[in-house]
Amino acid sequence: MIKSKVCDLLGIEYPLFQGGMAWIADGKLAAAVSNGGGLGIIAAGNAPGDYVREQIHIARKETDKPFGVNIMLLSPFADEVAQVVAEEKIAVVTTGAGNPGKYMELWKTAGIKVIPVVASVAMAKLMTRLGASALIAEGGESGGHVGETSTMPLVPQVCDATDLPVIAAGGIADGRGVAAAFMLGACGVQIGTRFLVAEECNIHREYKDKVLKANDISTIVTGKRLGHPVRSIKNPFSRELFKAEYSDISDEELEAMGVGKLRIAVQDGDAKQGCFLAGQIAGMVNKEQPAAEIVKEMMTEAEEILRGAAQWVK
Repeated sequence: MIKSKVCDLLGIEYPLFQGGMAWIADGKLAAAVSNGGGLGIIAAGNAPGDYVREQIHIARKETDKPFGVNIMLLSPFADEVAQVVAEEKIAVVTTGAGNPGKYMELWKTAGIKVIPVVASVAMAKLMTRLGASALIAEGGESGGHVGETSTMPLVPQVCDATDLPVIAAGGIADGRGVAAAFMLGACGVQIGTRFLVAEECNIHREYKDKVLKANDISTIVTGKRLGHPVRSIKNPFSRELFKAEYSDISDEELEAMGVGKLRIAVQDGDAKQGCFLAGQIAGMVNKEQPAAEIVKEMMTEAEEILRGAAQWVK
């Protein structure tokens, strides 16, 4: 069985995190992943504290295993959610889209492990100095908000820049990706896109079908002009937004084009106007499974690959 220092740090069976996908990763999905031996994560997104607390309580009804909450620090409710997770004494907080420094003392006092998502060596070093428990090095292949550097060069550079455990994210959907992440120096992996088609994931049928039908060139990155690039599946909305970035439209108008588009993809399955976030690995996702089965299958595949790695050394 694959086991790393991340398992001991968090009290989980497998070193596999489920990504904190806004509007998608709720208490039910998080509990299912945690019950499967990984670390389920509830996404706070732009939701208020009451919603996050409700999802925490849902997860606790369905699992007695550790799970986490992902906080998007650009959210107008970030302060409120930061207090909620401290009050609820969540096992783990992962963060993105900002610097969690102002909350570190609050969370540490509550006994919470803080694991920021980083997309650069500079941010990895800063989070290490601030007292993070581990880091998630996320490459640009991932779905949702992405950085410039891809996973292959990012992970080893982050591993070299910190003594903290590093979790690799971006472009990982099977045991081959897990094994590769360990060879790059990571102690675990974070998976998002494959869990979109988990049976416990409550997104619209249209969303799941788009992921299942995707191929290797089905995604597109928009938002670079605004400073926060996002990867999603190509559709009329994403293509229109991409073209608008290179027009004379104002930044304010461009920003407004994307408001609410993820929600209508998740809840309504609007194939034309929804924003269907997914990583480049979507082309490898071709079946629906229970979340626990996804975790087990990926870790079993990775173990078999790593055991056979000696064949390449003569």
